[in-house]
Amino acid sequence: MPRRNKQRKYLMISAVAERFEIHPQTLRLYEREGLIAPQRSKGNTRLYDDETLKRLETILTLTRDLGVNLAGVEVILNMREQMESMQIEVDRLLGFVKQEILDRRTGVDRRYALVRVGRGPLTRSSPEDASTSKEQEPRRRGSRSTQKSRSRRR
Repeated sequence: MPRRNKQRKYLMISAVAERFEIHPQTLRLYEREGLIAPQRSKGNTRLYDDETLKRLETILTLTRDLGVNLAGVEVILNMREQMESMQIEVDRLLGFVKQEILDRRTGVDRRYALVRVGRGPLTRSSPEDASTSKEQEPRRRGSRSTQKSRSRRR
């Protein structure tokens, strides 16, 4: 059975510079400014993964096509990250509100729950069900002392 390769693919600075038609010094400048943060190898070589390449592509679109300077790029990227984190929180809040609405419709009060309540209807068991379930339980084998005490009781 073949094993999946879960390692990320990385590109070196020369391959990235050639791919995006920019000078390697530009990539180093973006790193110095904190706009990108490539991984480093054991030999301290810059290694660019897909996430960093997407970020670089955004930076180049802002600078080349839209004429934004590096300070503006930094502000835009920071705002973008804040919006993404806020979107995650809004999604979490929306999920909570949906669950609350569903709970109110079904009459579930989770404030007093000690365990997580599963989906589906809840049923009450009668005392008769409890006695029949005990009779159906298989007898467990214990140590000799418990077996002797059981035989004395009989």
